[in-house]
Amino acid sequence: MKSSPPSFGGSSSKLSNYSRTFDLPDDLDSGSASDCELGGAMLPIFLNDLRRNNQQDLVEVTLELDNDSIVVCSVKPNPTSVTSDPGCGVDVHSAGILKRSLSATSRIRQKFGWGRSRSSRTTSSEIEDRTISARDARKIKAKLQRTRSSAQRALKGLRFISKTTGASNDANELWRRVESRFDSLAKDGLLAREDFGECIGMVDSKEFAVCIFDALARRKRRRISKISKEELHEFWLQITDQSFDARLQIFFDMADSNEDGRITREEVQELIMLSASANKLSKLKEQAEEYAYLIMEELDPENLGYIELWQLETLLLQRDTYMNYSRPLSTTSVGWSQNLSSFSSHNVVRRLSFALRYLILENWQRGLILMMWMMTMACLFAWKFYQYKNRAAFQVMGYCLCTAKGAAETLKLNMALILLPVCRNTLTWLRSTRARSFIPFDDNINFHKIIAQAIAVGVILHAGNHLFCDFPRLINSSPEKFSLIASDFHNKKPTYKYILTGVEGVTGISMVVLMVIAFTLATSQFRRNLVKLPAPFNRLTGFNAFWYSHHLLGLVYVLLLVHGTFLFLTHSWNQKTTWMYVSAPLLLYGAERSVRVGRSEHYSVKVLKVSVLPGNVLSIIMSKPQGFKYKSGQYLFLQCPAISSFEWHPFSITSAPGDDYLSVHIRIVGDWTEELNKVFTEVNDSPSVIGRAMFGQHGHVDQRGQPKLYVDGPYGAPAQDYQNYDVLLLVGLGIGATPFISILRDLLNNTRAADYQTDYTETSRSDDSSTSCASSTGAPSSKRRTQRTTNAHFYWVTREPGSFEWFKGVMDEVADMDHKGQIELHNYLTSVYEEGDARSTLITMVQALNHAKHGVDILSGTRVRTHFARPNWNEVFTKVATKHPFATVGVFYCGMPVLAKELKKICQELSHKTSTRFEFHKEYF
Repeated sequence: MKSSPPSFGGSSSKLSNYSRTFDLPDDLDSGSASDCELGGAMLPIFLNDLRRNNQQDLVEVTLELDNDSIVVCSVKPNPTSVTSDPGCGVDVHSAGILKRSLSATSRIRQKFGWGRSRSSRTTSSEIEDRTISARDARKIKAKLQRTRSSAQRALKGLRFISKTTGASNDANELWRRVESRFDSLAKDGLLAREDFGECIGMVDSKEFAVCIFDALARRKRRRISKISKEELHEFWLQITDQSFDARLQIFFDMADSNEDGRITREEVQELIMLSASANKLSKLKEQAEEYAYLIMEELDPENLGYIELWQLETLLLQRDTYMNYSRPLSTTSVGWSQNLSSFSSHNVVRRLSFALRYLILENWQRGLILMMWMMTMACLFAWKFYQYKNRAAFQVMGYCLCTAKGAAETLKLNMALILLPVCRNTLTWLRSTRARSFIPFDDNINFHKIIAQAIAVGVILHAGNHLFCDFPRLINSSPEKFSLIASDFHNKKPTYKYILTGVEGVTGISMVVLMVIAFTLATSQFRRNLVKLPAPFNRLTGFNAFWYSHHLLGLVYVLLLVHGTFLFLTHSWNQKTTWMYVSAPLLLYGAERSVRVGRSEHYSVKVLKVSVLPGNVLSIIMSKPQGFKYKSGQYLFLQCPAISSFEWHPFSITSAPGDDYLSVHIRIVGDWTEELNKVFTEVNDSPSVIGRAMFGQHGHVDQRGQPKLYVDGPYGAPAQDYQNYDVLLLVGLGIGATPFISILRDLLNNTRAADYQTDYTETSRSDDSSTSCASSTGAPSSKRRTQRTTNAHFYWVTREPGSFEWFKGVMDEVADMDHKGQIELHNYLTSVYEEGDARSTLITMVQALNHAKHGVDILSGTRVRTHFARPNWNEVFTKVATKHPFATVGVFYCGMPVLAKELKKICQELSHKTSTRFEFHKEYF
């Protein structure tokens, strides 16, 4: 007979738990056992019954001793004696043993019931018997349901060493890194308890790591504050153990601080707070008590006040079941219909042909425009080059003059073209015409930058050849050669100073200086304030410096017209072609700016509501000006005269075209947005009040004391063409979700219109024929155009949980209105450790339980479940391709440029590997 040491609750208690494991002797038979007396003989009789069923079975009986009374607490098989089937991971004998054990519990209680003489004690025993029997029944079911596959799935949800703690899959390499950190952190060969987290790679979760440290230290039956390298290696082997049971036991021990094998509600609450702290979820930390009750309610229905290891295991193994309780707003509920591996080709020629075909299909518009542009420049350069080669000046200045004049001709063209990509009203109108079929309007800013680079090259060639080649040759030319062009210089050979101080020289040099300033401050490093300069030069960085310096180019155009009028070698007005190139674009651009000024005065809006949202975002709801029509995905410009009468800033429209108001969401990150936030939120010494805000300049407020806002727009954006696709895949990073919120609102409005149309048609059919005929011919809504877009997948990736408050109403509205499941919403919170990390495991469990019970996500506060860490974009695109074969998917991205390259590459690959075609569009913020 095997025994375990008794455990005593305290010195003042008379009760104790005594646990013994009985090994059935082979010589114990039924006849000898039947002659035993009641007390000690009853147990061998019961054990002999079990032996007859299976001689290899062992049972563990827990007895409660109270003076002369013996009470059976539980009867269960001994885990050490149970063999397992390695193929499926299910205990072979556990089912039969436990079934016999449950019935045997009552039998043993009947045998030993004489020990409790008081009726109250008997009643309590019966109640406890039923409670334990119910819990043991659930334990049996849990053991039977546990399979190796489910354990493997749970194992992925309980990792102490993951992507955030080690980038290598090599165990030896990981340990070498830990050992290296130990050498740098240890003092006198010992690592402090507080440095354990940094040593194993949990730099940002030191409190969580300390809890792991304490759990592992308790296994050594002593409290320690420092460990040696050998002990660290022992700890490391335990937390990197690939066994699910080993990891589960560590996680359980972290909560079981008193080592009684049970976790109470208070201990669950502490573990939730620890996980919330590791993931910087302050709101979740405040609600830890509520979620601890939720876990106990699920795992402890008998209300015993504690849970055991097998119950925690059940919660982990059934995570997917809990996740699928509620409506799957953020899961793709379609099986794999395409064998993606069959599309992959190992043939190098086929892969190259696929890549070339996609390259042509994706970039033929850009290639066409660039080819036409470069051919035009080449023709102009060659025409002017050979024109001057055949003139007398070529005998004096040579090829330097031809190159300078050829570059000058391309400069005229590019100075005219560079204005067209920023004529936003014209581009917005052209987007609605057939021109969008061959002009890539989404790349207008990129084309603007390419032209600017060509202008820089042209300036270098033109000015460089003049200053350092043909002018010196002119000055140093012989009298015989100079006589060929003397009439162009009033028969007097010029000096170098004369050329530089003349009209041509001054205007040329001035243009070069202004262009250098404007082009330098327009680079991304200066515009985004990435360059740190000492005061007072720090004012040369940022958006304001870019904005005002770019207006210097207006003076450049004036100088360009003057420069093109006073030429040395050209005297006929029809040969001075500068004004011919730039006049039309300048008039168009001037008209655009005039329209903006006039329209902004007409589109003065009233501020209806201002909210400061989590994540430093300002939400402004404005009245919609009369005649202001826009499409979802477009943007507008805002001007606040209280800040500046010259600055206009673009923001995506987040309201839908069918709404009776305008709304924008503004991330407070720059000088102007910070000032706008102050205008609406800070208190000044002014009697004009709107809510908590006061404003000092009465000329910049309306009759109700609100600050004036001017609106200019709307302007075209890539996302406005979303209706041209069968399926939408919308990807927004942080505030980059704003253009897609308007699309979601528009889709909801279309859903309402479709439902109304259905109801209207059914009502019409129920009327008499004459009424039906009249209503069908008279109702314009019956001719509603069919929407091509059938499904939308929205992926919102953000770092701050408070960001979900921005569009909480839209999320809930989608959940309520989208009965057909046409819109899938996916929220990703990158500040939380990836799903599978031990630091987020309990949060995932709480999230699943709360979503299953209340249908509300604990992080976003909406019906849309929040995923942790970053999405696996290959998996996302593959699922979309699987769900929508032979469809055209419009992929719209708004965020940082880094991710755009990855998404575009995936679109290219899957467009050839599957029958689904992905068309990628990007918009940076």
